[in-house]
Amino acid sequence: MAKKTIKSEKDDKLNLDAILFKCRDILRNAKNSGSFFEKRDMMLTLVFLRFIGEKYEDGVANLRQTLIDQGLDPDDEEIRKAFFDDATFADGTFDLPIESRWSTIINTPAPQLNVALDTALRSIGATTPQLRGCFVEGTFTQRNLGANDMKKIIDEVNKISHKAFGKEKDLIGRVYEYFLKEFAVNATKEEGEFYTPHDVVQLIATVIEPFDGTLYDPCCGSGGMFIQSTELVKAKQGDISRINVYGQEKEAATYRLAKMNLALRGISHNLGSESDSTFTNDLHKGLYFDFIMANPPFNLKPWWDDNLKNDARWTDYGIPPQSNANYAWILHMLSHLKPLSGVAGFLLANGALGDTDTNAFEIRKKLIKNDKVEAIIILPRELFFTTDISVTFWILNQNKKGGKLRGRELRNREHEILFMDLRRWTENPVKGEQKKKVQLITEQIQRVADIYHQWQTPSADGKNFAEPELYRSVGIEEIEQNNWTLVPSKYIEFIDHDLEIDYPKEMARIQQEMKELMKREKESQQMLEEAFKGIGYGID
Repeated sequence: MAKKTIKSEKDDKLNLDAILFKCRDILRNAKNSGSFFEKRDMMLTLVFLRFIGEKYEDGVANLRQTLIDQGLDPDDEEIRKAFFDDATFADGTFDLPIESRWSTIINTPAPQLNVALDTALRSIGATTPQLRGCFVEGTFTQRNLGANDMKKIIDEVNKISHKAFGKEKDLIGRVYEYFLKEFAVNATKEEGEFYTPHDVVQLIATVIEPFDGTLYDPCCGSGGMFIQSTELVKAKQGDISRINVYGQEKEAATYRLAKMNLALRGISHNLGSESDSTFTNDLHKGLYFDFIMANPPFNLKPWWDDNLKNDARWTDYGIPPQSNANYAWILHMLSHLKPLSGVAGFLLANGALGDTDTNAFEIRKKLIKNDKVEAIIILPRELFFTTDISVTFWILNQNKKGGKLRGRELRNREHEILFMDLRRWTENPVKGEQKKKVQLITEQIQRVADIYHQWQTPSADGKNFAEPELYRSVGIEEIEQNNWTLVPSKYIEFIDHDLEIDYPKEMARIQQEMKELMKREKESQQMLEEAFKGIGYGID
């Protein structure tokens, strides 16, 4: 029997969601497929094996070509022993034992697949220290999915390839996002776990420029923020080795996923020794970071613990509301920013902008008075796959006094906040999605970054830096007059376009159009009467 090819399909219409939908359908109908989390973990592990296997195959192909270019025969036994038996790849690709390679898995008979998959994971963990602890022992043999069902899923996963979907994509993160979307047991319209789309991460990274130093995410999920940020660094010819990544994740399965995802990308990382809550067990306590990027769960409610009453993170600002974690996230991130230079860019639900809870109000007031808030940017609705709510991109900055930054001279922006409102930027729909979704294109992202960076320059006039319906720089006195709210529409000028209409002229135009329409209808009626008379029917 001919062996199956592991080459990805070249069909331009191949759709990741369609593949995952088939896998989801197989798992829903299969016996022993387990809970939502078990289904998700099974799929993510399979995608990981596919991804690492394809990278290995690419690494071997590149190594063969390099040897040929150097005048060596890669099929010579001595050359194979020297270069392939214990291969070292310059791009960080992992050398895989034969039992862990995708070519072995895809050609394993269906009845032996569960054992083969667990063997592959065990071998990877034993031979690759960076990936140790990323898997649950016995993932497949304990679940013991039916042979035919597992074979069907393997054949579908075989179609998932960076050759088909793009090397720059966070495929593992995208699969994670799909299962959040399709099995959204923890996600409602305003509360839950959300994967951050590529364009939103690109926006945050382009604006705050975390291109060297330390980068922290206190709720890192599958590691998508880190992966997409480093891809942006590489796109700008930057060096990802100059970035040290730190993160924390509460969910054990997602923590393992982030570790494997970052290791696959060759990104140096410290996610702590275990999965745990950032609030009750801060694994990076006492560390301060150059940059923070985060997308915390929106309006998270079950976060409070009585042991947090005297937590040092609240010392200067007061205890955040127990009703949701929005302000707890803000204070946590502020506590980890380098005191003289740290910058944070993160997302929160819009409700935090004007939260009237007494504690939230007092914290927001102190943040503004202490000059920690630099910019507030409301994003368009429907940017996320799993929720259609509009959210806010906050920027905190520990140094608004000015000075030099990456070759740029910055002015003193003390007691100013830049407000932007992007809710009208909905003209770029994403095609092929089951629900309405929009995206920010590169030009729009650069426009936001240009506005922000121009506002920081010495040539900018903070008192008159504005464009109606888009942005405005506002002084602290005006914010105080508006009772310390950070809702952009309180400050940005919005034009009533109805006032621009010349009503007498418009009414005259409409009346003229109506006269012409009635005249044409009368002429048509006369033509019909003449036609009927001509054939002898007559009109009463």
